[in-house]
Amino acid sequence: MPDGQIERMGDDSPPVRITLSDPDLPRKILFNPELAVGEAYMDETLTIAQDDLYGLLALGVRNFSVGQGAGFEAYLAPLRRRIEQFNPMGRAKRNVAHHYDLSGQLYDLFLDEDKQYSCAYFTQPDMSLEDAQIAKKAHIARKLLIKPDMQVLDIGCGWGGLALTLAQDFGARVTGVTLSEEQHAVATERVRRAGLQDRVQILLKDYRAVSQRFDRIVSVGMFEHVGVPHYREYFRHVHDKLTDDGIALIHTIGRAAPPGRTSPWISKYIFPGGYVPAMSECLKAIEKEDLWLTDVEVWRLHYADTLKHWHDRFMARIDEAKAIYDDRFCRMWRFYLIASELTFRLHRQCVFQFQIARQQTSVPLSRDYLYQTQSARRDAAE
Repeated sequence: MPDGQIERMGDDSPPVRITLSDPDLPRKILFNPELAVGEAYMDETLTIAQDDLYGLLALGVRNFSVGQGAGFEAYLAPLRRRIEQFNPMGRAKRNVAHHYDLSGQLYDLFLDEDKQYSCAYFTQPDMSLEDAQIAKKAHIARKLLIKPDMQVLDIGCGWGGLALTLAQDFGARVTGVTLSEEQHAVATERVRRAGLQDRVQILLKDYRAVSQRFDRIVSVGMFEHVGVPHYREYFRHVHDKLTDDGIALIHTIGRAAPPGRTSPWISKYIFPGGYVPAMSECLKAIEKEDLWLTDVEVWRLHYADTLKHWHDRFMARIDEAKAIYDDRFCRMWRFYLIASELTFRLHRQCVFQFQIARQQTSVPLSRDYLYQTQSARRDAAE
Protein backbone atom coordinates (compact mmCIF):
# COMPACT_ATOMS: atom_id res chain seq x y z
CA MET A 1 0.00 0.00 0.00
CA PRO A 2 1.15 3.64 -0.40
CA ASP A 3 1.89 3.90 3.34
CA GLY A 4 4.10 0.81 3.27
CA GLN A 5 1.56 -1.53 4.83
CA ILE A 6 1.41 -5.00 3.28
CA GLU A 7 -1.98 -6.59 2.64
CA ARG A 8 -2.42 -10.28 1.78
CA MET A 9 -5.68 -11.48 0.19
CA GLY A 10 -6.95 -14.67 -1.42
CA ASP A 11 -5.24 -18.04 -1.35
CA ASP A 12 -1.96 -16.80 -2.93
CA SER A 13 -2.02 -19.33 -5.78
CA PRO A 14 -0.58 -18.15 -8.02
CA PRO A 15 0.75 -15.07 -6.23
CA VAL A 16 0.46 -11.63 -7.82
CA ARG A 17 2.42 -8.93 -6.02
CA ILE A 18 1.54 -5.29 -6.67
CA THR A 19 2.75 -2.01 -5.24
CA LEU A 20 0.52 1.09 -5.05
CA SER A 21 2.50 4.34 -4.84
CA ASP A 22 -0.31 6.93 -5.15
CA PRO A 23 -2.01 7.61 -1.78
CA ASP A 24 -5.32 8.30 -3.56
CA LEU A 25 -5.23 5.09 -5.62
CA PRO A 26 -7.02 2.76 -3.15
CA ARG A 27 -10.02 5.10 -3.12
CA LYS A 28 -10.03 5.31 -6.94
CA ILE A 29 -9.93 1.53 -7.22
CA LEU A 30 -12.83 1.17 -4.79
CA PHE A 31 -15.08 3.42 -6.84
CA ASN A 32 -14.03 2.43 -10.37
CA PRO A 33 -11.59 -0.52 -10.39
CA GLU A 34 -11.39 -1.11 -14.15
CA LEU A 35 -10.58 2.51 -14.97
CA ALA A 36 -8.35 3.10 -11.96
CA VAL A 37 -6.23 -0.04 -12.35
CA GLY A 38 -5.72 0.57 -16.08
CA GLU A 39 -4.74 4.19 -15.59
CA ALA A 40 -2.47 3.37 -12.65
CA TYR A 41 -0.65 0.74 -14.73
CA MET A 42 -0.21 3.28 -17.52
CA ASP A 43 1.07 5.92 -15.07
CA GLU A 44 3.23 3.41 -13.15
CA THR A 45 1.55 4.26 -9.84
CA LEU A 46 0.62 0.57 -9.80
CA THR A 47 3.54 -1.74 -10.47
CA ILE A 48 3.61 -5.54 -10.57
CA ALA A 49 6.44 -7.83 -9.56
CA GLN A 50 8.15 -9.13 -12.74
CA ASP A 51 5.62 -6.94 -14.61
CA ASP A 52 3.20 -9.89 -14.44
CA LEU A 53 0.31 -8.13 -16.15
CA TYR A 54 -1.12 -11.47 -17.30
CA GLY A 55 -1.29 -12.64 -13.69
CA LEU A 56 -2.96 -9.48 -12.39
CA LEU A 57 -5.53 -9.27 -15.18
CA ALA A 58 -6.33 -12.98 -15.03
CA LEU A 59 -7.03 -12.55 -11.31
CA GLY A 60 -9.20 -9.52 -12.01
CA VAL A 61 -11.15 -11.10 -14.87
CA ARG A 62 -11.85 -14.24 -12.84
CA ASN A 63 -13.27 -12.13 -10.02
CA PHE A 64 -15.39 -10.08 -12.42
CA SER A 65 -16.70 -13.27 -14.02
CA VAL A 66 -18.27 -14.31 -10.72
CA GLY A 67 -19.70 -10.88 -10.03
CA GLN A 68 -17.02 -9.61 -7.66
CA GLY A 69 -14.91 -6.50 -7.98
CA ALA A 70 -17.10 -4.25 -10.17
CA GLY A 71 -16.99 -1.32 -7.72
CA PHE A 72 -19.57 1.40 -7.26
CA GLU A 73 -19.22 2.50 -10.90
CA ALA A 74 -21.19 -0.57 -12.01
CA TYR A 75 -24.35 0.87 -10.47
CA LEU A 76 -24.10 3.89 -12.77
CA ALA A 77 -23.53 1.84 -15.94
CA PRO A 78 -27.20 1.58 -17.04
CA LEU A 79 -27.50 5.37 -16.92
CA ARG A 80 -24.36 5.86 -19.02
CA ARG A 81 -24.93 3.08 -21.52
CA ARG A 82 -27.29 4.73 -24.00
CA ILE A 83 -25.50 8.08 -23.77
CA GLU A 84 -22.11 6.55 -24.57
CA GLN A 85 -23.49 4.40 -27.40
CA PHE A 86 -25.33 7.21 -29.20
CA ASN A 87 -23.36 7.25 -32.47
CA PRO A 88 -24.82 9.55 -35.12
CA MET A 89 -22.65 10.12 -38.19
CA GLY A 90 -20.45 12.93 -36.86
CA ARG A 91 -19.80 11.32 -33.51
CA ALA A 92 -19.19 7.92 -35.13
CA LYS A 93 -16.41 9.45 -37.24
CA ARG A 94 -14.75 11.00 -34.19
CA ASN A 95 -14.93 7.70 -32.30
CA VAL A 96 -13.35 5.83 -35.20
CA ALA A 97 -10.57 8.41 -35.53
CA HIS A 98 -9.64 7.93 -31.87
CA HIS A 99 -8.46 4.38 -32.56
CA TYR A 100 -8.05 3.77 -36.27
CA ASP A 101 -6.31 7.01 -37.19
CA LEU A 102 -3.32 6.15 -35.04
CA SER A 103 -0.02 5.82 -36.87
CA GLY A 104 -0.10 3.13 -39.53
CA GLN A 105 3.41 2.18 -38.37
CA LEU A 106 1.92 1.04 -35.05
CA TYR A 107 -0.37 -1.51 -36.68
CA ASP A 108 2.45 -2.71 -38.92
CA LEU A 109 4.28 -3.83 -35.79
CA PHE A 110 1.81 -6.56 -34.85
CA LEU A 111 -0.75 -7.26 -37.59
CA ASP A 112 -0.32 -9.81 -40.38
CA GLU A 113 0.90 -8.75 -43.81
CA ASP A 114 -2.65 -8.10 -45.02
CA LYS A 115 -3.39 -5.82 -42.01
CA GLN A 116 -6.39 -7.84 -40.83
CA TYR A 117 -7.43 -6.17 -37.57
CA SER A 118 -10.08 -8.73 -36.58
CA CYS A 119 -10.35 -12.31 -35.36
CA ALA A 120 -8.36 -14.89 -37.30
CA TYR A 121 -9.68 -18.42 -37.93
CA PHE A 122 -7.36 -21.11 -36.59
CA THR A 123 -8.57 -24.26 -38.33
CA GLN A 124 -5.37 -25.94 -37.07
CA PRO A 125 -3.84 -25.12 -33.67
CA ASP A 126 -0.34 -24.57 -35.05
CA MET A 127 -1.33 -22.18 -37.84
CA SER A 128 0.59 -18.95 -38.32
CA LEU A 129 -1.29 -15.68 -37.91
CA GLU A 130 -0.98 -15.06 -41.66
CA ASP A 131 -2.51 -18.43 -42.55
CA ALA A 132 -5.29 -18.06 -39.98
CA GLN A 133 -6.26 -14.66 -41.41
CA ILE A 134 -6.32 -16.13 -44.92
CA ALA A 135 -8.56 -18.91 -43.59
CA LYS A 136 -10.88 -16.31 -42.04
CA LYS A 137 -11.30 -14.47 -45.34
CA ALA A 138 -11.88 -17.72 -47.25
CA HIS A 139 -14.54 -18.85 -44.75
CA ILE A 140 -16.36 -15.53 -45.05
CA ALA A 141 -16.19 -15.65 -48.85
CA ARG A 142 -17.77 -19.13 -48.84
CA LYS A 143 -20.63 -17.87 -46.69
CA LEU A 144 -21.19 -15.01 -49.09
CA LEU A 145 -21.49 -17.40 -52.08
CA ILE A 146 -19.83 -14.83 -54.32
CA LYS A 147 -19.94 -15.11 -58.10
CA PRO A 148 -17.90 -13.02 -60.58
CA ASP A 149 -19.02 -9.40 -61.06
CA MET A 150 -21.31 -9.41 -58.03
CA GLN A 151 -21.55 -6.02 -56.34
CA VAL A 152 -20.30 -6.23 -52.74
CA LEU A 153 -20.50 -3.61 -49.98
CA ASP A 154 -17.79 -3.92 -47.32
CA ILE A 155 -18.96 -1.93 -44.27
CA GLY A 156 -15.94 -0.90 -42.22
CA CYS A 157 -13.40 -2.10 -44.78
CA GLY A 158 -10.32 -1.32 -42.70
CA TRP A 159 -7.12 -1.24 -44.73
CA GLY A 160 -8.83 -2.98 -47.65
CA GLY A 161 -7.56 -6.54 -47.27
CA LEU A 162 -10.91 -8.31 -47.55
CA ALA A 163 -12.06 -6.08 -50.41
CA LEU A 164 -8.89 -6.89 -52.35
CA THR A 165 -9.29 -10.62 -51.69
CA LEU A 166 -12.91 -10.67 -52.88
CA ALA A 167 -11.94 -8.81 -56.05
CA GLN A 168 -8.73 -10.72 -56.84
CA ASP A 169 -9.79 -14.24 -55.92
CA PHE A 170 -13.53 -14.17 -56.63
CA GLY A 171 -13.96 -11.49 -59.30
CA ALA A 172 -16.29 -9.34 -57.21
CA ARG A 173 -16.78 -5.61 -57.62
CA VAL A 174 -16.34 -4.17 -54.14
CA THR A 175 -17.26 -0.86 -52.55
CA GLY A 176 -15.51 -0.46 -49.23
CA VAL A 177 -16.53 2.25 -46.76
CA THR A 178 -14.59 3.48 -43.76
CA LEU A 179 -14.69 6.51 -41.46
CA SER A 180 -10.94 6.39 -40.82
CA GLU A 181 -8.91 8.80 -42.93
CA GLU A 182 -5.76 6.76 -42.29
CA GLN A 183 -7.41 3.51 -43.40
CA HIS A 184 -8.97 5.20 -46.42
CA ALA A 185 -5.60 6.48 -47.62
CA VAL A 186 -3.83 3.14 -47.13
CA ALA A 187 -6.64 1.07 -48.67
CA THR A 188 -6.89 3.37 -51.70
CA GLU A 189 -3.16 3.08 -52.29
CA ARG A 190 -3.30 -0.71 -51.96
CA VAL A 191 -6.05 -0.84 -54.60
CA ARG A 192 -3.93 1.32 -56.91
CA ARG A 193 -0.83 -0.85 -56.43
CA ALA A 194 -2.87 -3.98 -57.15
CA GLY A 195 -4.24 -2.45 -60.35
CA LEU A 196 -7.82 -3.08 -59.22
CA GLN A 197 -9.26 0.44 -59.57
CA ASP A 198 -11.88 -0.96 -61.96
CA ARG A 199 -13.08 -3.49 -59.35
CA VAL A 200 -12.54 -1.88 -55.93
CA GLN A 201 -13.43 1.59 -54.71
CA ILE A 202 -12.78 2.76 -51.16
CA LEU A 203 -15.01 5.54 -49.88
CA LEU A 204 -14.49 7.79 -46.85
CA LYS A 205 -18.16 7.60 -45.99
CA ASP A 206 -20.63 6.42 -43.36
CA TYR A 207 -22.42 3.25 -44.47
CA ARG A 208 -25.71 5.04 -43.84
CA ALA A 209 -24.90 7.52 -46.61
CA VAL A 210 -24.53 4.80 -49.29
CA SER A 211 -27.57 4.66 -51.59
CA GLN A 212 -26.71 1.79 -53.96
CA ARG A 213 -28.07 -1.78 -53.61
CA PHE A 214 -25.67 -4.73 -53.52
CA ASP A 215 -25.71 -8.47 -54.18
CA ARG A 216 -23.64 -9.04 -51.04
CA ILE A 217 -22.87 -7.10 -47.87
CA VAL A 218 -20.02 -7.99 -45.55
CA SER A 219 -18.98 -6.34 -42.30
CA VAL A 220 -16.06 -7.64 -40.22
CA GLY A 221 -15.26 -6.07 -36.86
CA MET A 222 -17.38 -2.96 -37.37
CA PHE A 223 -20.66 -3.84 -35.63
CA GLU A 224 -18.97 -3.39 -32.22
CA HIS A 225 -18.96 0.36 -32.99
CA VAL A 226 -22.64 0.68 -33.91
CA GLY A 227 -24.15 1.00 -30.43
CA VAL A 228 -27.36 -0.62 -29.16
CA PRO A 229 -29.54 2.44 -29.89
CA HIS A 230 -28.63 2.04 -33.60
CA TYR A 231 -29.05 -1.72 -34.06
CA ARG A 232 -32.41 -1.55 -35.81
CA GLU A 233 -31.15 1.33 -37.95
CA TYR A 234 -28.10 -0.75 -38.91
CA PHE A 235 -30.09 -3.82 -39.95
CA ARG A 236 -32.66 -1.65 -41.72
CA HIS A 237 -29.83 -0.35 -43.91
CA VAL A 238 -28.61 -3.93 -44.48
CA HIS A 239 -32.13 -4.88 -45.60
CA ASP A 240 -32.58 -1.86 -47.85
CA LYS A 241 -29.12 -2.10 -49.43
CA LEU A 242 -29.42 -5.81 -50.33
CA THR A 243 -30.90 -6.94 -53.63
CA ASP A 244 -33.92 -9.23 -53.31
CA ASP A 245 -31.76 -12.38 -53.44
CA GLY A 246 -28.82 -10.81 -51.64
CA ILE A 247 -26.82 -12.23 -48.72
CA ALA A 248 -25.04 -10.43 -45.86
CA LEU A 249 -22.38 -11.71 -43.46
CA ILE A 250 -21.92 -9.77 -40.20
CA HIS A 251 -18.86 -10.76 -38.15
CA THR A 252 -18.69 -9.22 -34.68
CA ILE A 253 -17.29 -9.74 -31.21
CA GLY A 254 -20.12 -10.88 -28.94
CA ARG A 255 -20.82 -11.93 -25.39
CA ALA A 256 -22.09 -15.41 -24.49
CA ALA A 257 -24.04 -13.82 -21.66
CA PRO A 258 -26.92 -11.37 -21.17
CA PRO A 259 -26.48 -7.71 -22.18
CA GLY A 260 -23.80 -5.93 -20.20
CA ARG A 261 -21.64 -2.83 -20.30
CA THR A 262 -18.37 -1.64 -21.77
CA SER A 263 -15.35 -1.34 -19.50
CA PRO A 264 -14.93 2.34 -18.62
CA TRP A 265 -11.19 2.03 -19.33
CA ILE A 266 -11.86 0.61 -22.80
CA SER A 267 -14.41 3.38 -23.46
CA LYS A 268 -12.00 6.12 -22.45
CA TYR A 269 -8.74 4.93 -23.98
CA ILE A 270 -9.43 2.37 -26.71
CA PHE A 271 -12.92 2.27 -28.25
CA PRO A 272 -15.12 5.26 -27.32
CA GLY A 273 -18.73 4.47 -28.17
CA GLY A 274 -17.95 0.76 -28.52
CA TYR A 275 -20.01 -2.09 -27.11
CA VAL A 276 -19.86 -5.89 -27.37
CA PRO A 277 -23.42 -7.18 -27.94
CA ALA A 278 -25.23 -10.17 -26.53
CA MET A 279 -26.72 -12.40 -29.22
CA SER A 280 -30.20 -11.57 -27.94
CA GLU A 281 -29.62 -7.88 -28.69
CA CYS A 282 -28.57 -8.63 -32.27
CA LEU A 283 -31.39 -11.07 -33.01
CA LYS A 284 -34.02 -8.75 -31.61
CA ALA A 285 -33.00 -6.11 -34.16
CA ILE A 286 -32.62 -8.57 -37.06
CA GLU A 287 -36.04 -10.13 -36.62
CA LYS A 288 -37.76 -6.73 -36.64
CA GLU A 289 -36.25 -5.69 -39.99
CA ASP A 290 -37.82 -8.38 -42.19
CA LEU A 291 -34.60 -10.36 -42.60
CA TRP A 292 -33.95 -14.11 -42.61
CA LEU A 293 -31.23 -15.27 -40.26
CA THR A 294 -29.87 -18.12 -42.40
CA ASP A 295 -26.84 -19.17 -40.34
CA VAL A 296 -25.25 -18.37 -36.97
CA GLU A 297 -21.73 -19.45 -36.07
CA VAL A 298 -19.95 -18.89 -32.75
CA TRP A 299 -16.15 -18.73 -32.57
CA ARG A 300 -14.92 -19.15 -29.02
CA LEU A 301 -11.14 -19.04 -28.51
CA HIS A 302 -10.08 -17.93 -31.99
CA TYR A 303 -9.85 -14.28 -30.95
CA ALA A 304 -7.94 -15.12 -27.77
CA ASP A 305 -5.32 -16.84 -29.93
CA THR A 306 -5.31 -13.91 -32.37
CA LEU A 307 -4.72 -11.43 -29.54
CA LYS A 308 -1.91 -13.57 -28.15
CA HIS A 309 -0.18 -13.40 -31.54
CA TRP A 310 -0.69 -9.63 -31.64
CA HIS A 311 0.69 -9.17 -28.12
CA ASP A 312 3.76 -11.28 -28.75
CA ARG A 313 4.49 -9.47 -32.02
CA PHE A 314 3.99 -6.09 -30.35
CA MET A 315 6.32 -6.94 -27.47
CA ALA A 316 8.97 -8.25 -29.87
CA ARG A 317 9.05 -4.76 -31.44
CA ILE A 318 8.34 -2.70 -28.34
CA ASP A 319 11.34 -0.41 -28.92
CA GLU A 320 9.93 0.57 -32.31
CA ALA A 321 6.56 1.26 -30.69
CA LYS A 322 8.20 3.53 -28.11
CA ALA A 323 9.88 5.44 -30.92
CA ILE A 324 6.47 6.07 -32.50
CA TYR A 325 4.68 7.05 -29.27
CA ASP A 326 6.03 6.75 -25.70
CA ASP A 327 6.30 4.41 -22.70
CA ARG A 328 2.86 5.30 -21.35
CA PHE A 329 1.18 4.57 -24.69
CA CYS A 330 2.97 1.23 -24.92
CA ARG A 331 1.81 0.26 -21.43
CA MET A 332 -1.73 1.23 -22.44
CA TRP A 333 -1.52 -0.88 -25.61
CA ARG A 334 -0.13 -3.89 -23.76
CA PHE A 335 -2.88 -3.58 -21.13
CA TYR A 336 -5.48 -3.48 -23.93
CA LEU A 337 -4.14 -6.54 -25.74
CA ILE A 338 -3.79 -8.70 -22.62
CA ALA A 339 -7.10 -7.63 -21.08
CA SER A 340 -8.86 -8.39 -24.36
CA GLU A 341 -7.25 -11.81 -24.70
CA LEU A 342 -8.19 -12.81 -21.16
CA THR A 343 -11.76 -11.60 -21.61
CA PHE A 344 -12.11 -14.17 -24.39
CA ARG A 345 -10.43 -16.88 -22.34
CA LEU A 346 -12.10 -16.24 -18.97
CA HIS A 347 -15.13 -13.96 -19.31
CA ARG A 348 -17.63 -15.38 -21.85
CA GLN A 349 -16.58 -13.24 -24.79
CA CYS A 350 -16.62 -14.76 -28.28
CA VAL A 351 -17.28 -13.94 -31.95
CA PHE A 352 -20.61 -14.19 -33.77
CA GLN A 353 -21.04 -14.60 -37.51
CA PHE A 354 -24.57 -13.84 -38.68
CA GLN A 355 -25.46 -14.84 -42.23
CA ILE A 356 -28.56 -12.89 -43.28
CA ALA A 357 -30.76 -12.79 -46.38
CA ARG A 358 -33.97 -11.14 -47.55
CA GLN A 359 -35.32 -14.41 -48.93
CA GLN A 360 -35.62 -17.84 -47.35
CA THR A 361 -34.03 -19.66 -50.28
CA SER A 362 -31.05 -17.39 -51.05
CA VAL A 363 -28.71 -19.74 -49.15
CA PRO A 364 -28.38 -23.56 -49.57
CA LEU A 365 -30.52 -25.52 -47.13
CA SER A 366 -27.55 -27.43 -45.71
CA ARG A 367 -24.12 -26.22 -44.61
CA ASP A 368 -22.25 -28.69 -46.82
CA TYR A 369 -21.22 -25.95 -49.25
CA LEU A 370 -19.01 -24.40 -46.57
CA TYR A 371 -16.79 -27.44 -46.27
CA GLN A 372 -16.51 -28.81 -49.79
CA THR A 373 -13.06 -28.92 -51.34
CA GLN A 374 -12.17 -26.25 -53.86
CA SER A 375 -12.48 -28.74 -56.73
CA ALA A 376 -15.90 -29.90 -55.52
CA ARG A 377 -17.11 -26.28 -55.36
CA ARG A 378 -15.81 -25.69 -58.89
CA ASP A 379 -17.60 -28.81 -60.15
CA ALA A 380 -20.82 -27.74 -58.47
CA ALA A 381 -20.57 -24.29 -60.02
CA GLU A 382 -20.02 -25.77 -63.48
